Amino acid sequence: MGNQAKFSAGGNDHEFPILSGSVGPDVVDIRKLYAQTGMFTYDPGFTSTASCESALTYIDGDEGVLLHRGYSIEQLSEESSFMEVSYLLLNGELPGKAELEDFSRTITRHTMLHEQLATFYRGFRRDAHPMAIMCGVVGALSAFYHDSTDISDPVHRKISSHRLIAKMPTIAAMAYKYSVGQPFVYPDNSLSYTGNFLRMTFGVPAEKYEVNPVVEQALDRIFILHADHEQNASTSTVRLAGSSGANPFACIAAGIACLWGPAHGGANEAALNMLKEIGTPDKIPHYIDRAKDKNDPFRLMGFGHRVYKNYDPRATVMQKTVREVLTALKVNDPIFEVALQLEDMALNDPYFIEKKLFPNVDFYSGIILSAIGFPTTMFTVLFALARTVGWVAQWNEMISDPGQKIGRPRQLYTGPTARDYIPLDKR
Repeated sequence: MGNQAKFSAGGNDHEFPILSGSVGPDVVDIRKLYAQTGMFTYDPGFTSTASCESALTYIDGDEGVLLHRGYSIEQLSEESSFMEVSYLLLNGELPGKAELEDFSRTITRHTMLHEQLATFYRGFRRDAHPMAIMCGVVGALSAFYHDSTDISDPVHRKISSHRLIAKMPTIAAMAYKYSVGQPFVYPDNSLSYTGNFLRMTFGVPAEKYEVNPVVEQALDRIFILHADHEQNASTSTVRLAGSSGANPFACIAAGIACLWGPAHGGANEAALNMLKEIGTPDKIPHYIDRAKDKNDPFRLMGFGHRVYKNYDPRATVMQKTVREVLTALKVNDPIFEVALQLEDMALNDPYFIEKKLFPNVDFYSGIILSAIGFPTTMFTVLFALARTVGWVAQWNEMISDPGQKIGRPRQLYTGPTARDYIPLDKR
């Protein structure tokens, strides 16, 4: 804490404290910059600015590291379950056996949706995008569950957090059912979080639904891999909305709206569409040539990552899961052949290696979700379902932070300077 960063401006020297986290780069504390110098920093996209202090998730993009509360994503996705990771993110420590059972039981008890929400769905057009439905329905939860919207009350915060995590699979499954014209399927409390979601999505009242354990594990793993990812665009949106004191349901609806953007949550859908465009393995060299051509608008989706300049640690886990799912479901689709050959070329082609264009988590998750039977419109919905845990944990952390202020970025103004109004008849 003793270190200071020196800054010279207008002939004067200024000092600002350098703060250190438990791991990762130090930060320069510029909170008093404007008061001392009359200047702001300029940082479009906030890529060089720490917007908050957090103890949830640590990423080292250069080394390909992702830790939740200190535990590596590789260990969590191989050894843990989504419910356990949810508990860890919310509470800071892994649960004991009794704690996990109690937490899972609490989440299971909250999976039912208010029956009137079914009529809310019917207000949407049949061909509405499931993300449009998600935004609306999650935002509307505050109208149905206003007994847990006092954000100053820790008990209210806990109840609303549990409700959001529990009800998101039900909301997501109902959005899917509505889009395909099938009846809604109520939750089954005897199933796991992920098994229950699969049944609500693909089950029908006319016959018994058997959860495939390989599919259940693969989807649970996808949920773990998407649970939280530090201060990304949607998480920052949730925090920004929450900084005004908005209720948690509104904050998560804002996060869903942000996640809907193709540059954020839609990446796995874009990756699968690209594989469909390539179509068959023999066309891969042609498309790789196009990707290398700077004048060609074609881009390889699902490769490289804004944060990870090394191999995406989440992709390593997914790589194995892809093969497990395709084998278990006996899926025979040229799309998957294209994906596997493209992956092989990307890992061995000097162009990809030099540009660090490794397959990322979106490349693999799209293939798995498609094999399970999800249409591409549901991919971002599943991302939102999983990320709800991270959003809720980040929101709770922010509300509990005494140093939290309402988000209010500054700007570099480049518009007209002050000028006089000219009456209409003189213009």
